[in-house]
Amino acid sequence: MNTLSYKTVSANRETVVKKWYLIDAETEIVGRLASKVASVLRGKHKPDYTPHVDCGDNVIIINADKVRFTGDKMREKDYFFYSGHPGGKRLVAAKDLMERRPTYVVEKAIKGMLPKNRLGREMFRNLYVYAGNEHPHAAQQPETLKF
Repeated sequence: MNTLSYKTVSANRETVVKKWYLIDAETEIVGRLASKVASVLRGKHKPDYTPHVDCGDNVIIINADKVRFTGDKMREKDYFFYSGHPGGKRLVAAKDLMERRPTYVVEKAIKGMLPKNRLGREMFRNLYVYAGNEHPHAAQQPETLKF
């Protein structure tokens, strides 16, 4: 007789059901948006969350050029790039980076909150960030996600 009345559900690649979500980032704060999106990309909102499986959903972010920072970070926060050569460190202020590549700020914030291994890189591929109001994923019929 089996006396165990419950079983631990462990997801795998074949049993995971991925949904599509659409997030409007207009007037959202970068860090708060990134932490919530990273949680959805990992799949932590699902009851069958499994840490070693990519069980997260696909996320589309629109209006990434209209995100904001709190305080004076837009002027004071620096993003740095390194060329690999001695003295090759470049600093770019958040304001300048938002003018040049507005999607990079949101992508970097979310990528920093995902695991730093091959699973995290695979989860990051489920993120689509667009600066404007349009996106080419209408065929996936994404649900609007509000935080």
